[in-house]
Amino acid sequence: MAIHGSLFNEFREKDASDPFSLQNKKMLRIDMRFGEVWARTGSMVAYQGDVRFANKGSGGLGKMLKAAATGEGVKMMQCSGNGELFVADLASEIQVMYLENDMISVNGANVLAFSNSIAWDIHRIQARGAAMTGGLYNVSLRGTGYVAVTTKGDPVALDVASSPTFADAQAVVLWTSGVSMDVRVDTGGIGSMIRGGTGEMLQMAFGGQGHVLVQPSESVPQGGPQQQSGSAGLGSLFQ
Repeated sequence: MAIHGSLFNEFREKDASDPFSLQNKKMLRIDMRFGEVWARTGSMVAYQGDVRFANKGSGGLGKMLKAAATGEGVKMMQCSGNGELFVADLASEIQVMYLENDMISVNGANVLAFSNSIAWDIHRIQARGAAMTGGLYNVSLRGTGYVAVTTKGDPVALDVASSPTFADAQAVVLWTSGVSMDVRVDTGGIGSMIRGGTGEMLQMAFGGQGHVLVQPSESVPQGGPQQQSGSAGLGSLFQ
């Protein structure tokens, strides 16, 4: 008896020398020989070898209190051992980057995994328009190591130094250090939407030097649009 077809050749595991590598656009392969990693709780789809998981929740008491107070954050598990770990999140596209003594500010809904050497925290936005929204928050990742984030579709990386840049707050995935951000609130409300406005009550205005990553879809937090005014998954400026 035999199985015929290209399935097991076309989709066989890909060998890689990097700690973080894409098995395909929607699945991340992590080589655990390079040390412990943090991954979104529930993101494990498979592993080979001896991989152990410790659910850390929001990442300690300080982060847990911030997450409870802000509604922003991400539940993480600490992964250790030997072998290969495969993680994914609802078949979203995965983007991998390597930070070298650098930092990024990420929407908590888009964080998938990062090296244990990366420090992370929840920060309150420091922008002039943020007070009008009731406060906005993001997850900062800084240090040296690998970071993997998810996007709904293929993103675009906008160079904010080339031109004034504006984005729908729910479409912004992350921005890099050196980028400044202000929040613009459309105070015209429904009237401005009827008169031909953008239809978005909350916009983000970027400047400085660096990039903003925007996905072709809006991230709606759990609980639906009614929660967006209190915590839209945005972030802090790096100080």
